[in-house]
Amino acid sequence: MNYSIPQFFLLGLATFVFVGLITQPIRNFALRSGAVDAPNLARKIQKEPVPYLGGVAIAVGIVAASYGSLLVVDFSLQTFKLASFVLVPAIAISAMGLWDDLRGLEPWPRLLAQTFTGIIVAVILTVTDTMGFAFSNHLINYAITVLWIVGVCNSINFFDNHDGGAAGTVAVITFFLFFIAYDRQQILVSALAIVTAGATAGFLIWNRHPAKIYMGDAGSLFLGIIISVLTIRLSPGVVPSYKSLAIPVLLLATPILDTTVAVISRLYRGISPFQGGRDHLSHRLMRKGLNRRITAFTLWGFAGFYGFIALALYTWPDSLGNQLIALGLLAWLVQLVYFLRIPSEG
Repeated sequence: MNYSIPQFFLLGLATFVFVGLITQPIRNFALRSGAVDAPNLARKIQKEPVPYLGGVAIAVGIVAASYGSLLVVDFSLQTFKLASFVLVPAIAISAMGLWDDLRGLEPWPRLLAQTFTGIIVAVILTVTDTMGFAFSNHLINYAITVLWIVGVCNSINFFDNHDGGAAGTVAVITFFLFFIAYDRQQILVSALAIVTAGATAGFLIWNRHPAKIYMGDAGSLFLGIIISVLTIRLSPGVVPSYKSLAIPVLLLATPILDTTVAVISRLYRGISPFQGGRDHLSHRLMRKGLNRRITAFTLWGFAGFYGFIALALYTWPDSLGNQLIALGLLAWLVQLVYFLRIPSEG
């Protein structure tokens, strides 16, 4: 069955409205229950406590819109299973993130849970033959899948450090992901991508500066699973294979850049990569004089820049493919050097 872009956009709009509406009561519940992020650490930039649990709104919106659209449009055991292979692992890891938001967890249990989830997803994708691009060696497929899922989860989690930064960037990434998947007639990937874009945009109403609620680990880890699995299942169909593999990397170039800058900076200073700090892209941009709103716009602009390169690479792989990959890599390396030259703290 074929679906038009307006139909997908209507689904994204419905998710946008739904998440925008349910975030307020979830915020009220978080305030009543004391699930707030207090400005009690040096790296905190807010002046008043801000409630967590925004990730619950995002997760509920994406899950409800995804299963709801299946029931209305194309419900079958096969489509239900394919959607669940993305959503159930995301729900599970989000539950761990929610526990971390409310009770706190050490980094290693979090990493073990992400790795375990990655292994399960890798097995499912291999057994069901739903990887967008697969090597002939199953062991390589398992290793790359697990590393990608754990890496993307941590990148999105690290990136959630600025009002509207992560939510807006994820919206941009999944918007470009939608167009590529739609053109490839990957209906389920298209639907989940546009639903995720709608959910994060709806949450952005409350999360933009000054943020009235944070997504917390429950939201960032949930989105990390969603994006990592969708990009693995994306089948660009571009040859040679390295061009297909470059597309998901380009889509996620901005969160990967943020994580790389923070990790290199922390290792250089002799501290744990998992230790929080004001050494992310957003903090460095603000130290260069940008205000919080412009900083968020700049992060979204970075994601849009790499998204356009990924879309162009998909559209013109033969005539411009190598040049576009070189442009993306050069831009990323220039940004890496530039941001590392900005002081880590201050």
